[in-house]
Amino acid sequence: MSEYFNKVKEYLLDLEYRIVSEDTTEELVVVEKEEDGISNVIIDCEDSILIIEGLLFEMKKGSEAIFVALLKKNREVVHGAFVLDDSGKKVIYRDTLQLENLDQNELEASLNSLKLLLSEYSEELIEFSKA
Repeated sequence: MSEYFNKVKEYLLDLEYRIVSEDTTEELVVVEKEEDGISNVIIDCEDSILIIEGLLFEMKKGSEAIFVALLKKNREVVHGAFVLDDSGKKVIYRDTLQLENLDQNELEASLNSLKLLLSEYSEELIEFSKA
């Protein structure tokens, strides 16, 4: 287990995230902070980067209008971005950070960006999930 994985876990606990599950072999945790609307967000230490991913919604079928709206919203997102999974149906929030110089403020900023995105854009995301 790397020193980075333990440091990331400490930061998450200091930020009052609940670790729902943990895989020490893969160096990843799943976290939630219900009061911020954050649940089942994966925090994964991969070599030199930290990957933050959270499923936002799954589309029944995508449309050009939804994809355009998501790409436009990406411009406003402070940290991270909307991405599609390999199936093209699941919309995920994803951010990556360098592990070597990671500090708690940087991790908090990425997670706060997700929190802000969920609070400001939730109605649109719910509508997109129905499409």
